[in-house]
Amino acid sequence: MKNIKYVGFDADDTLWINEPFFRDTEKDFLNIFPELDSKILFDELNDTEIRNISIYGYGIKSFVLSMLETASKLSKNLDNDKVNSIINLGKIMLNKPVDLLPGVIEVLEYLSGKYKLFLLTKGDLVDQERKLRKSGLEKYFHYIEIMSEKKTESYLNLFDKTDINPAEFLMIGNSLKSDVVPVIRAGGYGVHIPFHTTWVHEEIDEKDIPERNYYKISNLLDIVTLV
Repeated sequence: MKNIKYVGFDADDTLWINEPFFRDTEKDFLNIFPELDSKILFDELNDTEIRNISIYGYGIKSFVLSMLETASKLSKNLDNDKVNSIINLGKIMLNKPVDLLPGVIEVLEYLSGKYKLFLLTKGDLVDQERKLRKSGLEKYFHYIEIMSEKKTESYLNLFDKTDINPAEFLMIGNSLKSDVVPVIRAGGYGVHIPFHTTWVHEEIDEKDIPERNYYKISNLLDIVTLV
């Protein structure tokens, strides 16, 4: 990786905590409907979320709409109180603090002196801007983009409009599907930092991981010795 000039970072569950809030809210959602089978309700919610990505995109607002749709489909007792309870779950999530993961400041301080740093995250525009603002990390990044999707084509478009040689770009993230594999397929390098909680939609079969330009580290601080 001697030719690396640009280092990209995912945000959610790479720089700050995110996914555990969704998992906790799922439990609260299930508790609103004790009369329903929790597994059926959970599976339907997950299926609804995935179907709705192409309509609503990612993020908390999309998640709330999927909870409401799931409840409307399965519950015969969906009254105003339960609807308001679901909406309130979303508001609670939107007001969560932004808790940085260990080593974030140290790593960004170090790398920003050697490379141009990119923040590449996907999700709801307003919510991601809010989290970035609360994080206090904006000053470290040369380029910030909130992407609607993270596929190989998405990164190729990014490289084209920023005039970047993919072979000079390294992407760091917790999702193999969104942060690592598509960048490698676009000609760059990918570093995977597993997070203890991963949304099922972001899981990928290990056989789909490219053998070249792929690295795996246990925590963000390890990137300092890798580069």
